[in-house]
Amino acid sequence: MARRGKKGLSAEDRELWSRVAQSATPLDRSRLRTGLPEMPGAKAPPKPKPSDPVGDRLPAFRLGEKATQAAHPQQPARDLSMRLAQAPVRMDHGMHRKMLRGKLSPEARIDLHGMTLAQAHPVLMRFILEAHASGKRLVLVITGKGKDRDEGGPIPIRRGILRHQVPGWLHAPPLGALVLEIREAHLRHGGGGAYYVYLRKGR
Repeated sequence: MARRGKKGLSAEDRELWSRVAQSATPLDRSRLRTGLPEMPGAKAPPKPKPSDPVGDRLPAFRLGEKATQAAHPQQPARDLSMRLAQAPVRMDHGMHRKMLRGKLSPEARIDLHGMTLAQAHPVLMRFILEAHASGKRLVLVITGKGKDRDEGGPIPIRRGILRHQVPGWLHAPPLGALVLEIREAHLRHGGGGAYYVYLRKGR
């Protein structure tokens, strides 16, 4: 092969380059934009379908359709009874068994049935304070089981609101320091509509 001149290719080099150029296959310029190599017989990849992230997450809903209710609705009355029954026993276990079987007679009782929360709270506080001061141990607090009522207000009133509120009052200060045990009463003393309240010994 002849040496390349200073001003360009030699005649032999130009002839060799011409033969190489004729045997080469031109590139597909559309492939150059994606950066993918040319594959003979290859099909273009399908375009991705637009996804609907909201439609994938939410079920179909028609205007005016009611939402489905939970499979296991809450039962506040049953939950309260279970919490009281499963609470740890802090009084003498023998006395506790007798109390639950209705074998112990309450030394005093108060009936809050029919009172509002504002009326019942101070009455209950005075009753417990006086019972403890006089040395009584077992007293009965009657709340009633409550009944369904609608007073037309914007907030619905839960059934048996007084029955649900009384255990909280008995655990909270100042009554919590005097109360040792709270349990639902035996049927002979009112059942779910009343509470046994076992008081601590006075000093």
